[in-house]
Amino acid sequence: MAGRIRQSDVEEVKARTNIGDVVGDYVSLKSAGVGSLKGLCPFHDERSPSFHVRPTVGLYHCFGCGESGDVYSFLQKMDHVTFAESVERLAQRIGYPLSYEEGGGKVDHGNRARLFAANQAAAEYFQQQLHDGDADLGRRFLGERGFDAAAADHFGIGFAPAGWDHLMKALRSRGFSDEEMLAAGLVSSGDRGVYDRFRGRLIWPIRDTTGQVLGFGARRLRDDDKGPKYLNTPETAIYHKAQVLYGLDLAKRDISRGKRVVVVEGYTDVMACHLAGETTAVATCGTSFGVDHIKMIRRVMGDDSATGEVIFTFDPDEAGQKAATRAFGEEKRFSAQTYVAVSSDGLDPCDLRLNRGDGAIRKLVDGREPMFEFIIRRTLAGFDLETVEGRVGALRAAAPVVAEIRDPSLRPGYTRVLAKQLGMELDEVARAVRAAGGAAAGGSQNSARDARQQGPGAPAAEPPRERQASLNDLPKDPSTRLEQDALRAILQLPQHLERPMLERAVQSSVANSSLAVVRDAMSVSLDHLGTNAWLETVIAQVPPGFDGLVRELGVSPLPETNEEKLPSYVRDIARALIDRDLLGRKAALLGSLRRTDPRDESHREITRQLADVEAERRALRAEA
Repeated sequence: MAGRIRQSDVEEVKARTNIGDVVGDYVSLKSAGVGSLKGLCPFHDERSPSFHVRPTVGLYHCFGCGESGDVYSFLQKMDHVTFAESVERLAQRIGYPLSYEEGGGKVDHGNRARLFAANQAAAEYFQQQLHDGDADLGRRFLGERGFDAAAADHFGIGFAPAGWDHLMKALRSRGFSDEEMLAAGLVSSGDRGVYDRFRGRLIWPIRDTTGQVLGFGARRLRDDDKGPKYLNTPETAIYHKAQVLYGLDLAKRDISRGKRVVVVEGYTDVMACHLAGETTAVATCGTSFGVDHIKMIRRVMGDDSATGEVIFTFDPDEAGQKAATRAFGEEKRFSAQTYVAVSSDGLDPCDLRLNRGDGAIRKLVDGREPMFEFIIRRTLAGFDLETVEGRVGALRAAAPVVAEIRDPSLRPGYTRVLAKQLGMELDEVARAVRAAGGAAAGGSQNSARDARQQGPGAPAAEPPRERQASLNDLPKDPSTRLEQDALRAILQLPQHLERPMLERAVQSSVANSSLAVVRDAMSVSLDHLGTNAWLETVIAQVPPGFDGLVRELGVSPLPETNEEKLPSYVRDIARALIDRDLLGRKAALLGSLRRTDPRDESHREITRQLADVEAERRALRAEA
């Protein structure tokens, strides 16, 4: 029977894990106030960061798309793992031993975990083989390109022996089945049975941002090897070539800090750049640079302004030129500025470093030019500008490039540059640029209109999500703001309130109906105060449609940004909510008093209650 992780261990692992550190492996986070972090949401494409993480309460929430949860749900959604696998990964991360019920031993909770384990075992095997005598060809290949043993170790480079089943035998001895090796893409199956996929090749491990090995890239070394020059892991449950960047695990810290990334074309180019000091270099793995790669870079970079730089290096051959054109087609997805760096003599970064040293790599990157300048020059090169027909054709081709420049303040200058290069009147070129810009805008509007006017045969729209209460829906009046801020402070920092004041605050009247639901859930969850389950219990208590509001209150930044003043802020905002409640009670009692005969017993009771309310208000204010 499959074992289940003991619940106490699940809670302990979560309590010991800083969700900010885990999310930070995928998203560049920056401070958003005391105890709050923010970055670009990994679950949807956005320009400005709306994804917030609150380590003290262990939750994340995106105010743009509504995704929210804890550290376990984050890993489940990002890496498509099961709940048990997410617990096991975090336990391994902090070195916590898990206990299992219903069987007592550690069991496999999903194929993905075994695929990661098989890839890691293979990476260790390949790396060891590089040091053996049979790997002379691989070591010579590296040495001829300026990479020594230390460089090979830094990048985890290995060697696959030329035999039929060396890796397969090694992994079988470590408990992996042929089915698991096939699923991981480490072996292939044919008429002669199962055999090693990589044979007689130099091996680069391809890792995700957390350092887990997803797959491999293998370089041909022998002339009698009739396979492709580079052979990569096939698509598997964990390896998707369009969603990985080689070197990102090593580059992510410096990309985040420097707001810059250098995109090169090969594994050895990444190595050359890093060893030359350009430690933000990454490369695609057997595929062209695409939308998913852009999303990865934007998250890691924290690409929410025009201050960042994305620098592409392309080979000067036709394939490189086409790659540049494809990259320009997606350029507008970045907020950062995009550049192109191409060596004048056509050398890629690896050869450039080998022939001219580390300084040549740095000079190449420093000499970058804006991507649209590169594209304009390449576009004009395809026309004979000595003829009228050539100039007209060049204008038609280049005008859209200028029209697509994201910074509108740059367009007039580049319009003048284009006019000068073409030898045409500025007004004529400016009209062509404006027309190209209008055509692009019209196309977008038509697409949007067509989407709204789908006919009966169009695919059915996705069913609407359940309507969630949200902070964005709340009124902006001072009374609602007080309720919102008070509940937020109590949800996030209840430890700064004495128990009597906290209980009094969550029993105070709340006029906004949505916030009143949250207040009621807090009131019935007081037994969980002081535990890691406090916020989660409140979330569990609210009806469907209100859990998102609780998460927003639990994650959104507090108005007070001075950490030393937080305790007094929480007490002051709770007192303000209680004082308003007492004021309301006083007004109601005074109204009742005016309607009551002074000779009735009820008149004296109301008078006594008024005195109690007034005494409570004086005591409350005396504590301030």
